[in-house]
Amino acid sequence: MAEYEVVREVQNLCGNNQMRDVFFEEIETDDPVGWLRDFVKGKDVELTVDEKESGDLTVFVESGGVTQKFLFTKT
Repeated sequence: MAEYEVVREVQNLCGNNQMRDVFFEEIETDDPVGWLRDFVKGKDVELTVDEKESGDLTVFVESGGVTQKFLFTKT
């Protein structure tokens, strides 16, 4: 099973606030997109996946009017 460091950035929708909420986590999975589908719940979840040659992934998630960015880096 592959190990990834996951960096999650959540846009802050509060007015006049340019900051983002950033979370770090280490996971083990052979299917990062499948893990993400289990992590983000909801009926209208839209994923945009950008996979690098190194196996690292950048995934943008649109759900409930909030955009989140997930960076999966193999460790």
